[in-house]
Amino acid sequence: MKKLALSDEILLTIEKPARYIGNEINMVEKDLNNIDIRFCMCFPDVYEIGMSHLGIQILYDMFNRREDTYCERVYSPWVDLDKIMREKQIPLFALESQDTIKNFDFLGFTIQYEMCYTNILQVLELSQIPIYAKDRTEDDPIVLGGGPCTYNPEPIADFFDFFYIGEGETVYNKILDVYKENKLKGGTRKDFLEKAAEIDGVYVPAFYDVDYNEDNTIKAFTKNNVHGKDIISKQVEMNMSDTYYPKKPLVPYIKATQDRVVLEIQRGCIRGCRFCQAGMVYRPIRERNIEFLKEYACEMLKNTGHEEISLSSLSSSDYSALQELVYFLIDEFSSKGVNISLPSLRIDAFALDVMSKVQDVRKSSLTFAPEAGSQRLRDVINKGLTEESILNGAMDAFNSGWNRVKLYFMLGLPSETVEDIEGIAVLSDKIAREYYTIPKEQRNGKVSIVSSTSFFVPKPFTPFQWSRMDTAEEYLEKQHLLRAKFNEQLNRKSIKYNWHEAELSVLEGVFARGDRRVSKVIYDAYKAGCLYDSWSEYFKYDLWEKAFEDNQIDIAFYTNRERIKEEILPWDFIDAGVTKDFLWREYNRAINAKVTPNCRMACSNCGAKVYEGGVCFEDRKQ
Repeated sequence: MKKLALSDEILLTIEKPARYIGNEINMVEKDLNNIDIRFCMCFPDVYEIGMSHLGIQILYDMFNRREDTYCERVYSPWVDLDKIMREKQIPLFALESQDTIKNFDFLGFTIQYEMCYTNILQVLELSQIPIYAKDRTEDDPIVLGGGPCTYNPEPIADFFDFFYIGEGETVYNKILDVYKENKLKGGTRKDFLEKAAEIDGVYVPAFYDVDYNEDNTIKAFTKNNVHGKDIISKQVEMNMSDTYYPKKPLVPYIKATQDRVVLEIQRGCIRGCRFCQAGMVYRPIRERNIEFLKEYACEMLKNTGHEEISLSSLSSSDYSALQELVYFLIDEFSSKGVNISLPSLRIDAFALDVMSKVQDVRKSSLTFAPEAGSQRLRDVINKGLTEESILNGAMDAFNSGWNRVKLYFMLGLPSETVEDIEGIAVLSDKIAREYYTIPKEQRNGKVSIVSSTSFFVPKPFTPFQWSRMDTAEEYLEKQHLLRAKFNEQLNRKSIKYNWHEAELSVLEGVFARGDRRVSKVIYDAYKAGCLYDSWSEYFKYDLWEKAFEDNQIDIAFYTNRERIKEEILPWDFIDAGVTKDFLWREYNRAINAKVTPNCRMACSNCGAKVYEGGVCFEDRKQ
């Protein structure tokens, strides 16, 4: 058995030592003597969250199918172990081999949300790898990043050797082949990066320079190396039923955030919500074949021992064979005690029928995401939900036995008025009133409604990428206004209101639309003690404010101003598959509260047709 990197003495003093010892079910082990490339995959957050991420499971399986490559994993050490590793100068290590990360060829980060940026620096520093890419030598791993946040990589560009833009199944094998060939020929780090930069989807920040105008907007974004591409094009896996997917996913020994088999039924979304980055950058919608899904569901449940399977998608109701798949899973597994989880469903007769079969109605709650309190604002964001459909869905659920409902809204959406804000409380109250129209003897106890608001953050490659974002003070003012309205409601005892932290959303807004100048702020905040920023108990906004102040960077420049169409945005060099003209058209339709039909109703000419597949080439007669 391999020797653990941490002593028994240390393991006994930290919370959940199973986070660091590896040896999970379905973990891959390889003979290092037969390996040419060592790749360490990192999710820069605590183990339980990272182990729930499907993307790492797919890439882990894909890389380890190569005989010449050994892919291992690392996660951010929790604060207790972080302290010990620094004090005792223990280098960060991979779970599989317990070897030091610094000895690997690659350290690859999947970057799912902006508030993990300081954790990226933590992993680099604990691995004894220079934080800035410019300081790395031939002895250091190549540090790369992928995932949704790389659609604007600029705030963290200085820390990475390269970014991969798009879906991992497409050209990662080519990247590894190029690295292996360069290594065999005795090529340098720069030689490899120049070769990699010629591969579609690869962005090497060091090969580009940014110049700024006097007003701090971007003046020019130019190449300084001929190997860099003028435009970095997102890579997309079009054949979803003949590609990599793990039949033997890793199973942790401790409870992960999502402790279940995850079956991805499709990628992309037809809905076109104007605030949703995923709905734009994952276009076009591509379905997995029903037989593929049936086979993988059976194999994954058999190989993991999990007692729950979740169908993953941005909008599960839009999967064309959903009914057949769900009834197959019920027939095959419900008698074996396997739960079926169906997130992202529209609440209709089919959904209620299915959920009543797979859930304990008396214990479970239903989730609606109206996002906005008024019809006008739902039209602005292109939500495609009317108040009538929301109330009818809730009433159907109440008549089917449910009495617990979760509602999700956003505050701070573009063009929001007091009436829109108060509409959140009014709509919540209307849903409660619907319940009490049921005769008392037919009700399932009292109704419980939990309404939650998050703060709107404009994201790149959405129609709202040009929008002004509220200040923390404005967010809090709106929150207080809404709380007061909830307290006025007749059914206030049936309704609970939850809200998010304003300062966290402001910081997320800076990172979402920031440029390279923000990297120094991230570095200084990390050095001052910022870590696990997405965890409210560790979020230190005062340290962030000081880091911005010390670097003479104005938060409001990135958050609280409207952009004009002609402004060069920090991510304009990336082709994410939706054109800037389409996004601008949608922005103007939003201003005029005009709804755009979903992709199956009509093509809105967004640009995704270039991929020659998926929903773009379906027959729209239906």
